Order: sequence, then C-alpha cells, then structure tokens
Amino acid sequence: MARSTARRRIVRVRIGADGSPTASRREDVLAAEEPLEMRIDGSSWTVTMRTPGDDFDLVAGFLVGEGVIADPAELRSLRYCAGRDADGEQTYNVIDAHLGAGAVRPPPTAARHSTTTSACGICGTESIDAVAKTARLPIEVATPLLRPETLAALPDALRAHQPVFDATGGVHAAALFGTAGDLRCVREDVGRHNAVDKVIGWALRADRLPLAGTILQVSGRASFELVQKARLAGIPVLAAVGAPSSLAARLADDTGVTLVGFSRGGSFAVYSHPERIAGV
Repeated sequence: MARSTARRRIVRVRIGADGSPTASRREDVLAAEEPLEMRIDGSSWTVTMRTPGDDFDLVAGFLVGEGVIADPAELRSLRYCAGRDADGEQTYNVIDAHLGAGAVRPPPTAARHSTTTSACGICGTESIDAVAKTARLPIEVATPLLRPETLAALPDALRAHQPVFDATGGVHAAALFGTAGDLRCVREDVGRHNAVDKVIGWALRADRLPLAGTILQVSGRASFELVQKARLAGIPVLAAVGAPSSLAARLADDTGVTLVGFSRGGSFAVYSHPERIAGV
C-alpha cells in the first residue's frame, strides 16, 4: 500500500457530554489520489484522477471500456513515461499505450481534453451517443447462472478484501467472482470506475476476455458507465451495494446485462434480466 495511502497530521475534535470540545493531535492515513495521464501511441488521450497502483491494469481496462481494444494482442505494450516532480523524481503518473493490430484506433478528435475526476468515468465526452460504444465481445445467453444465496454473499466477500479501505475508509472497490462465489480479482481506487477498469484490465492482460460466467460486484452505486464497462468486457452480471440509475437499468436491459442493486444484508433487487438467477 506504499503509494496507495498517505499520512497526514490532523486535529481530532470530540464533543463531550457537557458540549465542550476536546482536541488531540494525531496522524491519520488517507487514500492517495494522483493524476494519471494516458497516452495512445505517444499522443495524450486523457488525464484521470486515481489511486496509484495497478496502473497498467487501469489503462488496459480503460481502453477496453472505450471500445479501443478487446484482445491482449491489440495492446502491444504499456510503459511509464518520464514524468518528473519538482525534485526531479519519477512520478509514475504518465503511461503510454502502444496499440497492436486489430485495435480500433480512436480519432484524435475523440481525445478527452479535460481531467476526469475520481467521481466520473465519462467526463469530457460530448454526448450519450459518444459513450454508447458498440460491443465487440459476446455476452452469454440469459439462462440461470448462479444461486441467489451466492449472489447475496458477494458484498461481504468483497468487503473482506479491501485493505486500503480498512486503512483509510476512502476508496471504492470492485471484484470479479465466478458463479460459485470464487474470488478471481479485486481492486481498490478512489474512483469506482477506476476500480472496475483495473479489474477488467487485469482480465484483458491475463487473456480472460470475454468474462463469461462471472459477476462484477462493486462497493458503490451502479451507474451507466459501469454497466457499459461490464458489457464491453462480456460480463453478464453487475451487482452493486448501492442504487442503480435509471439510465444504467435501461442500458442493462438493452444490452443483456443482469443488473442487481441494493445488494447488502442478505437481500438484493434485480433491475434487468432476472432469468440469470436460479429460482427468481
């Protein structure tokens, strides 16, 4: 967790029973947040705010989510570029992705010329039409894949593998599970979309796409962008601890993704394609 957290001196204030404050000074652990510039074949594409760590997975997953790549052969290499801080030290905050044969090279006009915050994965795009990419990977037919009790247990299974959250309380998480509830990959980040990109990038680099027979469990809400990322990776089920948006539910319905929300405390709500869950 060396670069994923930072320490800072703070003043902790507690209010006593009589209403009077008591202040104490202590050291706190914060989730790190730094900019990452992504380049494609040497040309700047976008800057996103993220928690350092698993950066190559983040860039690879981002490219899958943008519809640029769908196979590891379409990504020739990833490398850190010479980004330096005021002291001349390498920042590891610039990555250049070199595309291979088969990649759908985006036009220069599609580059995002604004910084994507850790709260937004599609900031800088011009319209919903520009976000609704054509999926290049298949998604399996919506037939029963998993038992409801397995699905209900996934939030707790994810929570048990969040060391940065345990230290800071300030990051989201995403995890990929098999239909038997077996954990395959988990990633944390200040941005929920970044955590998902890191999971999908791990799968791309491990040559596991499309992700048939899997469930993507996320710690926050389910937005349009997360449904899109799941669909472009061929993930049939997206489950979120929080609520889905109306656009996320519509996209999931239209693209064949089973969307689950409010998955916590042994219950959940299914917003699209419930036929993938046995007995529902």
